[in-house]
Parts: sequence; structure tokens; C-alpha cells
Amino acid sequence: MFGEVFKVLHDTVKNVGSKVLMFKSFFKNFEFNLDLLAPVVEEINEKLDCPEQETHSLIKKMKAAKQLIHICSEIRESNKLYHIVAKKLIESDEAIVRFCKVHMQAQNRGDILQILEQCKPTREEMKLPILKIDLLSCSVPSPPDFTVGLDVPLKELKTQLLKEKEQQLLLTAPGGFGKTALVKMLGHDQEIKGKFEDNIFFVPVSKTLNLMVIVQSLCHNICYQEPEFLSDEDAINKLQELLTQIGSSPILLILDDVWSGSEFRLEKLMIHVPNFNILVTSRTSFPGFSFTYNLKPLNDEDATTLLRHSASLQDGSSHIPVVVINKIVRGSSGFPLALRVNGRSLCGKPVEAWYSRARKFSNGHSIFNYSSDLLECLQRSLEFSDHEAIFKECFMDLGSFHEDQRIPVLALVDMWAELYKLDEDGFDAITNLYELTTQNLANLVMIRKDAGEIKNYYNEDYVTQHDLLRELAIFESCQGPEGQRQRLIMDIRGNSLPSWCTEQDQQPINARLLSISTDESFLSTWCNIQAPKVEVLVLNFQTKNYSLPEFVDKMDNLKVLIITNYGFFPTELRNFQLLKSLSNLKTIRLEKVSIPSLCKAPVLLKSLKKISLFMCNIGQAFENCTVQVSDALPNLMEINIDYCNDLVELPAVLCDVILLKKLIITNCHQLSSLPKGIGKLVNLEVLRLRSCTDLSELPESIKSLNKLRLLDISDCLGIRHLPKDIGELCNLKELHMKGCLSLRKGLPPSTTNLEQLKLVICDEERAKFWEPFKEVLTNLEVKVAEKDITLTWLLKP
Repeated sequence: MFGEVFKVLHDTVKNVGSKVLMFKSFFKNFEFNLDLLAPVVEEINEKLDCPEQETHSLIKKMKAAKQLIHICSEIRESNKLYHIVAKKLIESDEAIVRFCKVHMQAQNRGDILQILEQCKPTREEMKLPILKIDLLSCSVPSPPDFTVGLDVPLKELKTQLLKEKEQQLLLTAPGGFGKTALVKMLGHDQEIKGKFEDNIFFVPVSKTLNLMVIVQSLCHNICYQEPEFLSDEDAINKLQELLTQIGSSPILLILDDVWSGSEFRLEKLMIHVPNFNILVTSRTSFPGFSFTYNLKPLNDEDATTLLRHSASLQDGSSHIPVVVINKIVRGSSGFPLALRVNGRSLCGKPVEAWYSRARKFSNGHSIFNYSSDLLECLQRSLEFSDHEAIFKECFMDLGSFHEDQRIPVLALVDMWAELYKLDEDGFDAITNLYELTTQNLANLVMIRKDAGEIKNYYNEDYVTQHDLLRELAIFESCQGPEGQRQRLIMDIRGNSLPSWCTEQDQQPINARLLSISTDESFLSTWCNIQAPKVEVLVLNFQTKNYSLPEFVDKMDNLKVLIITNYGFFPTELRNFQLLKSLSNLKTIRLEKVSIPSLCKAPVLLKSLKKISLFMCNIGQAFENCTVQVSDALPNLMEINIDYCNDLVELPAVLCDVILLKKLIITNCHQLSSLPKGIGKLVNLEVLRLRSCTDLSELPESIKSLNKLRLLDISDCLGIRHLPKDIGELCNLKELHMKGCLSLRKGLPPSTTNLEQLKLVICDEERAKFWEPFKEVLTNLEVKVAEKDITLTWLLKP
């Protein structure tokens, strides 16, 4: 009876469950469990005599589960029944697994006893010892015979574990960095063994963290019992009781290779019992640990040592030239697994093979062409669930930027607003970048800044990425024919263009994102790429003169243009007039270029909403205008200017861009004045003038900005007073004014009229100016910003 009902449920899950999108992830796991248990159920039916009353409850649950599956397609996630149905299905899954596990263990024990009984005469006759096979053993495996670069991490982890208190430690890094080798070394370290004695337990976890199995293994190793549990909560309660009974004996539990998705079960296991220590290794940087250690790539010396050892090269006596070895070391980017892969694949090979590998790395060939093991190891980090698929897309987008360079957060915000319809303020982008950082797929660096409700200021924030992870992003993006990819990344060395784009019968590409990187030897000889669907174009270059590709004017669907010069000095940008035909272009970001006039006929950017200029020469950008700025840029809503050192006076013509909502000018140390007509920007909501050290005053016409919500004059050293009519800014909610060292004569009397002002961030001296106004401005909070003794904001990045 049990077997028949199980088979019906199994078939239902296969045929119906896969079509129910709302429960897709659950049914995928449910089907996986049932596939594994099917042969077990068959064996139980054949060999075990299970009484009817023992299986009656489970049969009833399976029949109910079958009915629930058929109605799943009619349930929405917002429906109250969603959680009830999900809970019932999960209970059925767990009940089946638990039943099969108990009876299969009973069957196995019976089989083993029967075999031992049959073999008894032979054993006595041969006088051989009976070997105990302990499937629940948690002993720490032996560490590798050879390791390099792990001494410092070992010392730091030891220092933490030897402290006289319980610890929850996390060791995190991408796959292949040596996390498992390190914890094995730790488990066999004499000082650690001296503290924990025989109470060091090692449990490999991988994809599924099964709390009941882990607790059962601990019970087996601590008190030689193997209890059964009704649920995860029951297992944790029993473990807590056991640890309490043990008392003062310190315990170290090592959970190796915990995958993302196990956060909640892992949290349950982190119980606070004296002397119970947990050390977790994972590719994911889980929160909630008392100490987190990020394992770093190997330095050049250690990387060379590992490569030589893996290739069986004798110390110092190798016939392979040092310069060749160094190129392969650089191609491996300090990644231990990559170094071992390169070493093993070149072991015993002639010097020509080493030269060939080094040359290919120098020419941009991927290491993944030589190792499926390395590729599979890293690809496991990209196994996101269906609702997290956006994270993988964002990860692959990071490959669009030049190697070994910081990726500006603002550039990603602009890209993702169009590609994935994320919010333009950047909150969604930061969330995704934080998740990639948690997964050790990137590193989000957010520079400390003043807290406030209006936080979307990311000028100083950036993302970095390990070279091999960038290579993985590009590799994943390059799957399939060039013309069919959603993301096309071209890395051009010299003038060697890809063969597909030089063919006469070239077909249009379907990519939404096109990235083209060229080096200093590129001669700007472009092929005619047909890219009618491209929405985001990223151009990276290093040449002294750079021309926009001729094919740009045919990109009718282009919405975001990002141009970045990775050379040392600004480069003149030519062919700017090609943008005139791009009727859908909404965002332009330019970095380290000299900009021609933006308002010179016939360059009319009528759809442009946002322009960002970083480290650019913009002295001519708004000069020699043959058309009104309001006609050339009629829909411009945001101007972002950062580190543009030739900006001395903000052009008065910008005051005619009346739809402007955000004007952000930061780190422009030569800026001395704003136009008197700035009050004409009646729609302006955000005005940031952060770290403009030569700016001496704000125009009195600023009082007309009735929609202004935020005014930021932080670190404007030259400002001596606020406008006398500042009180007319009737919608001002935040005022940032830390570091205004020349402002010493207090605030104008009209300040009492700032009834909407909720937050002022300033330094300690300026905070005193606000004391008299607090009685009137009852909702006002004055925060004293932390002192930035490094003054890094004064330095050019």
C-alpha cells in the first residue's frame, strides 16, 4: 500500500509539479528527493514488514499532498492559502524522507548483522579483526602535504579560537582559494587540539545543510548515540541539552563549504552555549558571525612557489625562463586553484609549451580554455535560484569594464536602470552589488558619507573584481554565437578585430549591451557593426585621440552611453556629432575626456535626461553654442560633475535648463562661483556642491529654489556665510555643511523660516550655531559628523 501511494505521488510531482511556477523551486527539490528515495521505497516494500498502523499516517499525508499539488496552480503568492499549502507540502516531503531513513537504517543494520553472522567462522578461523566502518565519523581529514600562503590566515584564526569564550567564525573566499585546506590544517594544529582535545568535529556540507544529520553525527561522536528527530527544532533542542550536560568541555564544530541558501538553518545551529565554537567555510559572506576572515589571493612570491611545485620544477634549477613563469603567474591572478591547474597541465611539457601558454595569456586568452575543473569550481558560485537570476546578469555586466580598474557605482546604476528597469536612484543597484559582494563575486566599496534620508549619492563609491572572476563574467557572457548573445563584450588588442565583424555579409547582432575595449595601440579603424537592439554601449580606451565609432549613429535604440578613458590624461573625444541621430539616448557618462561643445549645431540631444562628467576637461562644453541650451538639452534633469579641475565658473547658460532636478558638482577645487541666475532652476530638488574648496558664496537667487529638498556644501572651505534669505527655501529638508571652516559668523535670521528642515549635518563648531534655532524648528535634528583626518576628498583619485 505504501509503495503504491508513493509511486502515485512521485508521478504527480513529475507531471504536474513542474508546471506550477509559484512552487517551482519547492517541486524541483521535492522531485529530487523522491527520485533518490524511489529505490529505497522499493527495497523497503520487498524486505521490511511494515505494520499498517505504522504507515497509515504517512499514507494519509501523501494522499493529501497529491490533492494539494493539483490545486497549486490556482494559488497566488499573496493568497492566504499559499503559506498553508507550502507548509503541508514541506511536511509531507520531510515525513517521507524521515520514514525511509529510519526503515532503511533498520534494514541496513539487519543486513550487516546477517552478513557478520555468516562470516563469523571465517573470521575466527583467520583471526582477523572486525573493522568498524563509522559512516557518521566527524574526524578532521588530513591536510594537504603541501600548502603555501596559509600561515598568516592560520595564525589569525588560531588567535580567535584560543580565546576563552564561544566563537562563531566565518572563513570566506571564492571557490578554489584553499578554505578547506586551511581548516584541515587548523583541525590538526597542536595548540587547537590542546584546547579542544577530542572535541573537534568536521562536517562537509556543500549544497544542502541538513541540521538533523549534523546533530545526529555530533551525538554519535560525543555520546555514541544516534537519536532520531521529529524536526530541525527538535534536533537543535536535543543538541542544546547535550552541550549543556557536557559542561565546560570546549567543542569546535567545523562546517565546510556551506552554500548560499542555508542562512536560516545555519542560524539555528549557532546556539549560544558556553564553549561551543563553530567555524564555517563558505563562498558566501554570511552575516551574524562574531569574526569573519576573508581569504585573499596569493602574493606573487607564494603564487610562483605554488606554480613551480604543481609543475614539479626544481627550486632555482628550472630550465623554464623566469619571465615566462611570471607571465603565467600573472595570468593565474593569485588564484590557488588556477595556479595548480596551470602547473599540472604544464608539468613535464617542453619549454615551447610554457612559451605558448604565456603568450596566450598576454593576448587575452582565457584560462578556462585549459581547465574544465577550474571553470566548474567557479561556476558553482553562479547557481542562483530563479528569483535571484538578476544577480548573475549583474555579475556578467561587470565584465563590460576594463580590467584592473574600479567600476563606478553610478555607471552601473545608469546601465541597470535601462537593462533591468531598476530604480534610477540606485537603491536596487546597491542591493544587487551587496549581494554579489556577499557571494564573493565582487567587492563593493562604499566611502563613508553623512547619513540622511536623501542618500542616493554614490559619486565616490566603486566596485572591484578579482581578475579571474572578471574573466568568468566574460566567459559566461560569450556563450553562443556572437549574433545571438544578449551581452557582447569585445576586447580588441592592437588592431586585431574579431573576424565575424569584418565579414562582408555580417548579420546584425541581437545584444542589448555592447562593450568594446581597445588598448593604446588601436588606430581607431572601426568595422561596421550592425547593432540595432543595443540599449547600453560601453567604450573603454587608452589612446591619446579617440573617435566615436561610425556605426554609433545607426544605434537607434541606444539609451545609455558610457565612455571611459583609462589613460593618464584626458583625451579629445571626436565624432561627437554622431550622437545627433540617437533619438532615444537618455544617459551619457564620460570619464577623462576633453568634451567638445554640447550645444553646437547640429548636436541636439533632445531625449537626454542625465549627463555625468568625471575628471573631464569641460571648459568648452558649454561654449560656442549656436543653439540655446534649452533647445539642445530640453529634457535634461540631472547634471553630475566630479573632479573636473578646469571648471572655474559654472556656465550661466545652464540656468536655462529649467527641467533640471539634480545639479551635483563635487571635488571641483577650482570652481569659484555659481551663476547669479541659478534661481531660475525652479524645478531643482538636489544641489550638491561637495568639496568645492574655492567656492566663496552661494548666490542670493538661490532663495527662489522652492522645490529644493537637499543642499550639500560639505567641505566647501571658502564659504563665509549662507544667503540672507535662505529661509525662503520652503521645502528644504536636509542641509549638509560639515567642514565649512570659513563660516564663523553664525546663521542668518531667516533660518527660523526653514520649517521643513529635518536634518543638519555639520561639524562641532557649526553645530553651536543651530542651538538658538532648535526652539523654533522643533523637528530639527543636528548631527555632528565624524572628523575625516585623512582629508582624502582633497586628493585626485
